[in-house]
Amino acid sequence: MKGGVAARTAYMDGNDKETILARVEMYSKSTCPYCIRATELLASKGVRPDLYVIDAGGPKRDEMIERSGRMTVPQIFIDGRHVGGCDDLFALERSGKLDGLLAA
Repeated sequence: MKGGVAARTAYMDGNDKETILARVEMYSKSTCPYCIRATELLASKGVRPDLYVIDAGGPKRDEMIERSGRMTVPQIFIDGRHVGGCDDLFALERSGKLDGLLAA
């Protein structure tokens, strides 16, 4: 995986059982409202993604384009799998599929 190793997130559920969540990476810009929305949705799930802030472009932006085939932010990866941008993340949530991907 070219994006580096993203940390898995662990949390205690309501039954005092530790749950391990998938690795989440997100290419972002600091003033992007879609990036903020995606980060907030993930935070509501107890996920803190590894953020690659590409405000100034550079090698991380090139890496994002190579990995995703897209030039817009955010670009989100769950366990190395490209799931798309903010709208795609919310579509996964609406369809009930996001929790399954995050509980890998």
